[in-house]
Amino acid sequence: MSYRLQNYRAEQPAWYHENECVLGDFVAALRAHTGPALRYASKSTEEIPLYECGDLAEVVSNHTAKLALLAEWAAVLRDGAGIFVLKRAFADTRCIDDATAVFESVIERERNSGRKADHFAKAGANDRIWNAQEKLCLTAPDVFARYFSNPWLSAAAEAWLGPLYQVTSQVNVVRPGGQAQQAHRDYHLGFQTSEVAASFPPHVHEMSAFLTLQGAVAHSDMPVESGPTKVLPYSQRYAQGYVAWRRADFREYFESNYVQMPLAKGDAIFFNPAVFHAAGSNRTSGIQRMANLLQISSAYGRAMEVVNRSRMSEVLYPVLRAELKAGNMTEMEVMSVINSCAEGYSFPTNLDRDPPAGGLAPESQNQLMLRALKEDWEPPAFAQALLAQAWRRAPDDTQI
Repeated sequence: MSYRLQNYRAEQPAWYHENECVLGDFVAALRAHTGPALRYASKSTEEIPLYECGDLAEVVSNHTAKLALLAEWAAVLRDGAGIFVLKRAFADTRCIDDATAVFESVIERERNSGRKADHFAKAGANDRIWNAQEKLCLTAPDVFARYFSNPWLSAAAEAWLGPLYQVTSQVNVVRPGGQAQQAHRDYHLGFQTSEVAASFPPHVHEMSAFLTLQGAVAHSDMPVESGPTKVLPYSQRYAQGYVAWRRADFREYFESNYVQMPLAKGDAIFFNPAVFHAAGSNRTSGIQRMANLLQISSAYGRAMEVVNRSRMSEVLYPVLRAELKAGNMTEMEVMSVINSCAEGYSFPTNLDRDPPAGGLAPESQNQLMLRALKEDWEPPAFAQALLAQAWRRAPDDTQI
């Protein structure tokens, strides 16, 4: 397999800041179409390669050929369009229909329980099942087994993340009249504010895109008018994208240049989480657009040891409170102690019970502890807040 030289990686600043992003540099990265040669794609539409799964059966059955195919997908995700489509990934869609029936029953059950459908959309605009992965498995393990025995899903995950990956999924149903999202990048850094993203050095911005793979399995036919995901090919190439995507000029460019790939039931689409993307508007009168959104994570996002950070935080809190009040420690020193004991990341969490707090991410244990110190809570109040937060983050044993 041959690869063309990449020439879109311009010299980057030492730190990324939203007000220093230049739309012209973004456009230059998009237009430097020097991506990988495509050997296995059946065709490209809007510069996005489409792979006909039925024609690749012999390829995936041969170890050497399969490795070459996976290398091609990885090259597309990193240096090419950043997106590829697997046509007829589910040639037999019966397990899609069976899973759809389970998801519809979960939606009905959760709607009747008063659970909020979607933190990221207007009330009533759509339905979303958080942790659809576990809910499908516990409700219908036989359906789950048939669904995730699909070799194309695992091959796509291995191409970007290698083996031992972790799968989560969220089902999204967009009803007729459901409005489009705004352009964004996705998990991890895409779920942080611009200010938080800017606090990470540039190499972490690059690393973030290699930690997850975004995918979606179409559970219904999705013509363009039903609003399949809007994507901007090659936009993962812009290094500062995690601090740039909220800017009005970048979003305006996205809205003038995005493409949408119509999907048939059983098709799958995968893309680099750094690709600028957004759910489209459902302009039909009768299509209930359903997709199983796959967010597949690298196995390497794990600490070496199990640490009870809640217990550590509870014990340390009164000490830090007293030291801060006495003037024996500066706020910076206190922050260093918090960073060494409390859980600094909002995820993974139970998004049914722990929705985002004024943004895309719930409050972390670290942020809770800092807020308690700033507001001078009594230690018992902080201990109670830790327990409440732990409950919100824990798996919900009663959700099925």
